[in-house]
Amino acid sequence: MTMEIKVLSFPADSPPLSVIAAAKLAGITLPTETSGSAPTFSFSNGSKLQGTYVLLRYIGRVANFYGQNAYEAGVIDEWLDYTPVFSSGSEFENACTYVDKYLERRTFVVGHSLSIVDIAIWSALAGTGQRWDSLRKSKKYQNLVRWFNSLSAEYSDSLDEVTATYVSKRGLGKPTAATSKEQQGVKGDVSEKGKAGSRPFEVDLPDAEIGKVRLRFAPEPSGYLHIGHSKAALLNQYFAQRYQGQLIVRFDDTNPAKESNEFVDNLLKDIETLGIKYETVTYTSDYFPDLMEMAENLIRQGKAYVDDTPREQMQKERMDGIESKCRNNSIEENMKLWKEMIAGSERGLECCLRGKLDMQDPNKSLRDPVYYRCNPIPHHRIGSKYKVYPTYDFACPFVDAKEGITHALRSSEYHDRNAQYYRIQEDLGVRKVRIYEFSRLNMVYTLLSKRKLLWFVQNGKVDGWDDPRFPTVQGIVRRGLLVEALIQFILEQGASKNLNLMEWDKLWTINKKIIDPVCPRHTAVIEDRRVLLTLTDGPDKPFVRIIPRHKKYEGAGEKATTYTKRIWIDHADAQLISANEEITLMDWGNAIVKEISRDQDGNVTQLSGFLHLEGSVKTTKLKLTWLPETNELVNLTLVGFDYLITKKKLEEGEDFLDVLNPCTRFETAAIGDSNMRNLKRGEILQLERKGYFRCDVPFTRSSKPVVLFAIPDGRQQAVFK
Repeated sequence: MTMEIKVLSFPADSPPLSVIAAAKLAGITLPTETSGSAPTFSFSNGSKLQGTYVLLRYIGRVANFYGQNAYEAGVIDEWLDYTPVFSSGSEFENACTYVDKYLERRTFVVGHSLSIVDIAIWSALAGTGQRWDSLRKSKKYQNLVRWFNSLSAEYSDSLDEVTATYVSKRGLGKPTAATSKEQQGVKGDVSEKGKAGSRPFEVDLPDAEIGKVRLRFAPEPSGYLHIGHSKAALLNQYFAQRYQGQLIVRFDDTNPAKESNEFVDNLLKDIETLGIKYETVTYTSDYFPDLMEMAENLIRQGKAYVDDTPREQMQKERMDGIESKCRNNSIEENMKLWKEMIAGSERGLECCLRGKLDMQDPNKSLRDPVYYRCNPIPHHRIGSKYKVYPTYDFACPFVDAKEGITHALRSSEYHDRNAQYYRIQEDLGVRKVRIYEFSRLNMVYTLLSKRKLLWFVQNGKVDGWDDPRFPTVQGIVRRGLLVEALIQFILEQGASKNLNLMEWDKLWTINKKIIDPVCPRHTAVIEDRRVLLTLTDGPDKPFVRIIPRHKKYEGAGEKATTYTKRIWIDHADAQLISANEEITLMDWGNAIVKEISRDQDGNVTQLSGFLHLEGSVKTTKLKLTWLPETNELVNLTLVGFDYLITKKKLEEGEDFLDVLNPCTRFETAAIGDSNMRNLKRGEILQLERKGYFRCDVPFTRSSKPVVLFAIPDGRQQAVFK
């Protein structure tokens, strides 16, 4: 007797389309509700099942969608393991090609009747919305389209209802709740309908017109691009594309003390890595002559003055609303001191230029902000031509207007300075630019201040700006994050103005879902105390088999596995084996361990046994990885990383030096299969039972180990064993 499903709960923005479709086709009533957890069946007796494919298999068995015999059920399981590849953006069309070829002479994926594999793949395609719709029209996948259309037509009553409710034109979205008016055929609230099928991030730029939007991504060249900047860059691109507008990259190079050409070059490299498409590259320094002219105009209009008040005193006076003694200097005196500043004289170096706004304004950013400072350091781009440089706060509103920017995207940490931005544009007499705010991206255990990151570089605490412990684009990519995962992570948050502290686990979980279906599998054994298992009936002469590098993805290629009489296994695995226990040697078969040798401390030093290849893999408790005893094995260094600081979030005024993590890099020596000689730098792989890795240093010679960086998978990183 089947237990009654009381409710299906799932996240509002990612309904399990395949589960809902399978239930509909099976005639199973499925009450639904939204929650923050993975898709879950709650049964009438209090039991629960969780996970899309777990639920799908349950319905498959209940509704006889699991094949006609045990063999077909096994093939269905293989296909269900493959299906998630459709959710990997970069592999979507490869998966379509593979299934299209497979369906060349088939009506259904498995056997001669509908199964949950058909439902799973159909749902994966339908769930992409416009992406699949456009491919259907291209005639590129004729067999796949024939199969898809056939299912859509044969089961139209059920499938049409599911897609109308859960699939928008942009792909999977929140379930569309029909209002009573809509049920009666009356047009409902358009705004609510628009929300229902959209991504959580579908937002509008105020006063934006199609074809007339011009945006800028404006990093300061004082460091490498990090994950926080990535959000700004990607949001700018999103809006530029949405409104068929333009995006420019502008380097806000107003502080020669911090900036360099190295940073310019690497920022452009990082922008390219993110796939940002821009119209042109400009520099704030292009506008230095215009900005100086504007500053002089403000002095002559009495809207700016030169101040020689010491910096600390000036800051205190601003906080207390006290006017500077220089505020009412004559225009002639201000021009005289301004020329001293331009010359970079000793007198000029004591001064700065301030805007004359309102020292009593509750918004302290309007209390006569600094517009220009003296700086004798040569500029990385224009050398020693200038001795005075505009502040970012003064230059940005002018250059935005000058370059025709329609909307300036700024993180909400600048909110209090928005009034200053508009006031400066007003005083300069330039066109007003609309500010659009979004929340700054903050990550747990992470420093995003370029000043603090520079400290780690300068003090040798990291290898450089591309260190895998850094939140820079180059750092996280070097650690094994796919840019596709980063983009998905950032765009899922959208342009929310809510300040939030994000967990790295969520980002790495997205990454795992993309790499797992396609990355090749290899084998490694930890060097320390590795144990030799002698198989008495093993092959006297080693032999080689060619097997897939990924059992469910042909694109991963093949590898050669050598089978020998003596094999290496991990010490940690050897410790778990009992005498006369049957074990499974992965990619070989079963063996029975007869003798176990230990040292005086109880550590296993040697094992012996014999093959039992006819044994059932299902009955063994231990499924072990192993390597042949050959001189072809590759030396490996497995590297794991920890956070640079030990506190999730620094409090206001807290010094990051007080929470430094003393040990953030861990190295483990290992040996790997001979195929790892062919790994390329940057290649991502999975070491069976040890996790995912990215090759940082490939094989060059036997004495130099291949260096593999451990890739987090969204769970707590395990110690290599």
